[in-house]
Amino acid sequence: MTSKERAGLRAQAMKLDSIFQIGKASLTPQFVEAVKDALAARELIKISVLKNCADDPAELAEIVSERTGSQVVQVIGKKIVLYKKNMEKEEKRRRAVKSQAVKKKPVSDKVAAKRARRNG
Repeated sequence: MTSKERAGLRAQAMKLDSIFQIGKASLTPQFVEAVKDALAARELIKISVLKNCADDPAELAEIVSERTGSQVVQVIGKKIVLYKKNMEKEEKRRRAVKSQAVKKKPVSDKVAAKRARRNG
């Protein structure tokens, strides 16, 4: 991920609320599965680390990203932002862009003749 992509994701994450909290139980298999599901649905999520969690947020971010196959966008204080590109959504975006592409109209003979005279 480039620094510009990371900056864009950070900007998007500022508007997000935390959808998960890591507490004194730290990371459980159920938590990791829930994060995987959320990443599949949203691509970008924010996680809060509660005060009663003894683990370091940066270490937790690395562990969660490894287990979910995501990337750590940023860790600030006790907030973690993770990103995982959803290939299905990406394919839908590409198809939408292709369908919206402006198709050129065929050039009439009159216009083609003018262009030919101009270009010599």
